[in-house]
Amino acid sequence: MMYYSNNGQDFSNAFRKSMFPSFRSGSALTRLIYINCGLFFVVSVVYIPFLLMGFKGIYYDVLLEWLGVPADPDYLLYRPWTLFTYMFTHFGFFHLLFNMLWLYWFGSLFRNQFTERQLTGVYLLGGVFGAGMFILCYNIFPYFDQITRLSSWSIGASASVMAIVFAVCFHSPQQQVYIFLIGPVKMIYLALFTALIDLLSIQGDNAGGHIAHLGGALFGWLFAMGIRNHRDLATWITCPIDWFERMPRRKKMHIKYRRSSAGMNNNACNADKKEQDDRINEILDKISRSGYDSLTREEKAILFKSGRN
Repeated sequence: MMYYSNNGQDFSNAFRKSMFPSFRSGSALTRLIYINCGLFFVVSVVYIPFLLMGFKGIYYDVLLEWLGVPADPDYLLYRPWTLFTYMFTHFGFFHLLFNMLWLYWFGSLFRNQFTERQLTGVYLLGGVFGAGMFILCYNIFPYFDQITRLSSWSIGASASVMAIVFAVCFHSPQQQVYIFLIGPVKMIYLALFTALIDLLSIQGDNAGGHIAHLGGALFGWLFAMGIRNHRDLATWITCPIDWFERMPRRKKMHIKYRRSSAGMNNNACNADKKEQDDRINEILDKISRSGYDSLTREEKAILFKSGRN
């Protein structure tokens, strides 16, 4: 027997209203976790009818291969988007879980040392470096024959997460973290041990995945070394994001109708005040996300004028 009430609808509305604002106003770390989990949910839901109809193999060949980055460069020419989609795609739940736990732990440490924009940049560029290392090794080493190269592709956020891990560990190598059953361990040792495990695991079944990990780790190390030399290697990918957010938005056209009521002036005044308040709230939200320096001259003038009033 099933019982239905409007409370279910209220719950779904409350969930939707709380989730989307948290994505828009949340940190870069929150958004990255949301995107990974959201894409995993979509892929899993699409997988169910294929599984029930006995088309599991077709699902792998058609869907995941169109999201995962291929080892063969010829395939990559027809699927260039996979350089980015693969780093947000997971199939197994535990694959997603462990990657998101590492992303949350070290992403939180990263935010204490660097900026939100740098976190996004290191995640994306670490993933691209991991894909590049994966493709390069599969095409230059005789260990990977043509059949293996043509049938191999990679998915998962591990390379991006490794970039964040190595950026944190090499930026603060003497900082210690507590590991269960082991005790305090210096960050530099944790990074080197992780890289060694990936290097030794290349001889296993998931060689491509471990090679991608090392590619992400390489970018994380390069990023940390660049910061020491006052060079931000994540700038070139974060600058377009900043530029896009600072672009002047086209204002919506408002159509006003003449009213014959005596309260027309009051209504117009209230509407103008509401429009100004909404504009101020948008500017304050932008400051909370990107900082005061991300504001345009017009936005700073509006904020200054509102403070005087």
